[in-house]
Amino acid sequence: MAIEIKVPVLPESVADATVATWHVKVGDTVSRDQNLVDIETDKVVLEVVAPGDGVISEIIAGEGDTVLAEQLIAKIAAGGEAVAAAPAPAAEPQTNTSAKGESVDIKVPVLPESVADATIATWHVQPGEAVSRDQNLVDIETDKVVLEVVAPADGSLSELLAQEGDTVTAEQVIAKFAAGAGAAAPAATEAADSEGDDEVLSPSVRRLLAEKDIDPAKISGTGKNGRITKEDVEKFLKGAPAAPAPAKAAEAASDAPVAMADRTEKRVPMTRLRKTIANRLLEAKNSTAMLTTFNEVNMKPIMDLRKKYRDSFEERHGIRLGFMSFYVKAVTEALKRFPEVNASIDGDDICYHNYFDVSIAVSTPRGLVTPVLKDCDQLGVAGIEKGIKALALKGRDGKLTMDELTGGNFTITNGGVFGSLMSTPIINPPQSAILGMHKIQDRAMVVDGKIEILPMMYLALSYDHRIIDGKESVGFLVTVKDMLEDPTRLLLDV
Repeated sequence: MAIEIKVPVLPESVADATVATWHVKVGDTVSRDQNLVDIETDKVVLEVVAPGDGVISEIIAGEGDTVLAEQLIAKIAAGGEAVAAAPAPAAEPQTNTSAKGESVDIKVPVLPESVADATIATWHVQPGEAVSRDQNLVDIETDKVVLEVVAPADGSLSELLAQEGDTVTAEQVIAKFAAGAGAAAPAATEAADSEGDDEVLSPSVRRLLAEKDIDPAKISGTGKNGRITKEDVEKFLKGAPAAPAPAKAAEAASDAPVAMADRTEKRVPMTRLRKTIANRLLEAKNSTAMLTTFNEVNMKPIMDLRKKYRDSFEERHGIRLGFMSFYVKAVTEALKRFPEVNASIDGDDICYHNYFDVSIAVSTPRGLVTPVLKDCDQLGVAGIEKGIKALALKGRDGKLTMDELTGGNFTITNGGVFGSLMSTPIINPPQSAILGMHKIQDRAMVVDGKIEILPMMYLALSYDHRIIDGKESVGFLVTVKDMLEDPTRLLLDV
């Protein structure tokens, strides 16, 4: 009995996903709950595990393929049933002197519901050029993702029906492929091998190689047919010595100006997450009446309190006492007093939330994400610190779940960790407001008629003026300021 392995159900806002990394291959014995494959969306990396013990009998979707929710991507022979052996290779290699093989239509992949058409971005091969199975033939670009169309078998393209720049629709025939005709012969040299490597790399691997400026020929692949995996690149990066500075001897010996060849550029496609971030930020600017109000807070009371109890807090709770827990506590209390800031617009209705889920902006290697710390009103300082740390670690490793990324009534972003002195943060729809924290900097302040040097921080509250008036926005921000400047208020609820 075969067990079907399918893509998990994707959230409403995610149309499709990409097969990132297969951790098993056909013929491997797997156990229940073993991770089989990583599926990458524009928000999170999903792990698909084995539903039972068995043997991988078939892999239908390869690394780099674009897949839809609940699409079949592999099969497992349950209970360790024998996997049909692949036909043995012929004793003598096939020659290419025979007539052309079977003609196969190369079509545009199925596009997600919200995508009407696509554009032919780049043809990587030309008619008559020999290609091997799974070699990338063409990149097709939609407004959400770049799709790769690979060769269905060894052979060659016989005709191109759509040129670069042409607009195409789902399942449109864009080329004719002669299977078995002009099959790519094994490369005679290592240099020839390296030329084709880039064609069989998954998008995530190719993007990582481009970002780190690494020649794929220097990496030994451990994937199928020697394919380079993301783990291979990361392992290479860990073991690679620091690159020496380029030699300047030739320049020193000559008074000639620097050659124009040194003025290079590198073009890297936007990741799916970066495209989504860009679209959501633009949507927020265009669909909300956004306004920002500012204030400043004296951080000395919080810093003194943190310094006094830092060691005992860490010893008692096993986690470091940071500033973010104070920010979350202050924001939660302010949300209780100003319910409009904790509300959202749904059509012609205002939805008031009687719970306090706060999104925390986290910078990850893949981009900015906003995981949600739920029921903050029921958490103490230690609980908030532990929750934030857990979300940050998951974000760094790409292990955040959709439940952890969805919802949230209000967002806190801390640009101060990067040195930002002041900013105007953008609302995270459908939320109605976002609080920006900034760099703590010593400034001369007048206190009781005397000048004192105090650690000050600017606060910035961006809000949707359609639902929040100036009175509520300023009152909210002053409440946060008062809570931070006198932390005792957080304990006494005053």
